[in-house]
Amino acid sequence: MLLKNISALLGEELDFVSNVDIEIKNNKFQKIQPEIKSTLEKNTVDCQGLLLIPGFINAHTHIADSIGKDITINSTVNQKIHPMFGIKSKILKNTSEENLSSFMKNTCHSMISKGITTFVDFREGGLDGSLLLKKVSSDIPIRSIILGRLDFHQNSSEIKKNTPFPKEKIQDLPSLVKTCDGIGISGANEHSESVLTSYSKTKKLRSIHSSETRESIRKSKQITGQSETIRALSMKPDFLIHMTHASKSDLQAASKATRGIVICPRANSSLAEGIPDIEKMENAGCLLALGTDNVMINSPDMFREMDFLWKVTMGIKKKRIDPKNILKMATVNGGKILKKDIGIIQNKKIADCIFLDKHALDLEPMHNPHASIVHRASESCIKAVMIGGEIVHGKI
Repeated sequence: MLLKNISALLGEELDFVSNVDIEIKNNKFQKIQPEIKSTLEKNTVDCQGLLLIPGFINAHTHIADSIGKDITINSTVNQKIHPMFGIKSKILKNTSEENLSSFMKNTCHSMISKGITTFVDFREGGLDGSLLLKKVSSDIPIRSIILGRLDFHQNSSEIKKNTPFPKEKIQDLPSLVKTCDGIGISGANEHSESVLTSYSKTKKLRSIHSSETRESIRKSKQITGQSETIRALSMKPDFLIHMTHASKSDLQAASKATRGIVICPRANSSLAEGIPDIEKMENAGCLLALGTDNVMINSPDMFREMDFLWKVTMGIKKKRIDPKNILKMATVNGGKILKKDIGIIQNKKIADCIFLDKHALDLEPMHNPHASIVHRASESCIKAVMIGGEIVHGKI
C-alpha cells in the first residue's frame, strides 16, 4: 500500500511533516519520503486531509474487569480491587467464562475504535485466565501482550517468614510462562522475597504494581521494614506500574533497574489516590508510558487519558508541559519499554497507526498538532485504524 500526500508524526520525537508519502509492505513501513512512485495504482491512496500518527499502546489494562463496570463506586481501594478480598476478585471468580469472554471481546473492539493498537493486560486467574484471554484475542485484530500470574497470594505472616512457593504452585509456573508473553503480578505486599525471586528467574517480560497507594507503602514498611518499591525490584521487573507515591530514592532506583514506569492517572484519581508526579519521575530519569488500568473503574480511552494527565498536571504544578511528551507516553515510550517495533512511524517498524481527519470539527484549524491530539482529538476524529499494515477499523 502506498499512502500519498499524507501528514504524519514521524520518528522518536513525533516530528510533524505536512506532506509525505509512505509505503507499507510486509506489515511494516518500508519507505517514508516525498513523491514515492508506484506502479500499482489500485494500492495507492491519496491521503490529502489526513494525519497519520502511531497507534496507541495501552501499556496497562485489566480488561476482564469490564464485567463489573462502576460497581462499588464509593468503596475503598482495597474493597474494590484487592487481589485477595476485593469485590473485583470475587466477581472474576464467580463469573462464567462465557460472560467474561463476551465483555473482554467488547473491550478489545472498543479499544480498536479508539486507536489502541496494542494493549498489555495483567491477567488474573492463573493459567486458565491467561488461556481465556489468549483465546478471546486470537480472532480480534488487536495486538495483545498477556502478562499472567499464578493464582496465589500470601499473608503478612508468610511474607515475614519468607515462605516460598508451595511445590504444586511452582510446578505450574513454566506452563504459565510458556502460555503468556510474560509475568504481571499484583504487588510486593502479597508475596514473600522468595516468591518474588522465583518470578525474577522467568525469561519473558516481567512487571509488577508498586507504590500505588500510601497504604501499600505503609504496609510494606510495617511487614518487612523495606520500601515497597525496593521489594518489588527484587522481582527484576522490566517495568513498574503506577509508582504514584514513590519517593525520590525509589524512583532513582527504578530508573537504574527497569526500562520505565507505566502510569495510570485516571485510574489513580478514580480511586481517590491522587495522580503520579511525572515531573519528579522524569527528573529521576524514568521513561514513562500510559495505561488505562481496570475497565471496572475506568474506560480504555487513551485520548481521555492524555487529556486528563496534561491538564491536571499543569493545574497542580502551575507549569506548562509540552503536549508532545504526553503523546510520546501513549506511543513511542510504550514501544521502548516493551522493546517492540511499535508505537512509532519509522522505516522497518511495524505499521500500527491511526488516520485522523485534519478537517474534523474538533481539530480544524490544527495550529499545534501535538496539542490538538492530546486535548482535542477523540474517537470521532478517527477515519481508520491500521494494525500490522492492515486496515482493521474504518476506511481511507
